[in-house]
Amino acid sequence: MSSSTTVPTQNRSAKRGCPRGLGVLLGLTILGGCKASQFEAPVIVAQDAGRASPTSEDARMWMTVGERRFAIALADTAAARAFVDRLPLTLDMAELNGNEKHADLPQALPTHAARPGTIQNGDLMLYGSSTVVIFYKTFRSSYSYTRLGRVDDPNGLSQVLGTRNSRVVFSAN
Repeated sequence: MSSSTTVPTQNRSAKRGCPRGLGVLLGLTILGGCKASQFEAPVIVAQDAGRASPTSEDARMWMTVGERRFAIALADTAAARAFVDRLPLTLDMAELNGNEKHADLPQALPTHAARPGTIQNGDLMLYGSSTVVIFYKTFRSSYSYTRLGRVDDPNGLSQVLGTRNSRVVFSAN
């Protein structure tokens, strides 16, 4: 509602005590009207865009290491969508620090890096704009990553990846 919009007189009296501008529009849309004694501010819960959403089949891909296949719930990020566009993809991933495997992509992906604080076993991340990292242990980190997704059930991931370099196949199905 813009400031130049006129509210009819009969509606003005019903809206007294309500916040002005966007708050009025949002409140009216959610609550269907506003009485000062019944007004509660709407609660808007922001979904963590960095977390993967396992509810949609479109938001899923697969990772195969040897004979073991893992479902990955994709993050709702431009980087994850760009990664999926490159599938199927086979990467020879190098071991690093006893907690991760990494490999460089031939082309950069979009980034929106953040410091997760704690890396979780099963996190699939992008370091910089072209290094894919799969973590197989949980630990604290001060590094920044762009989230690609998360292994749905990371049990056994560290055993399958082992302590050597690993060939990992990422696929859409």
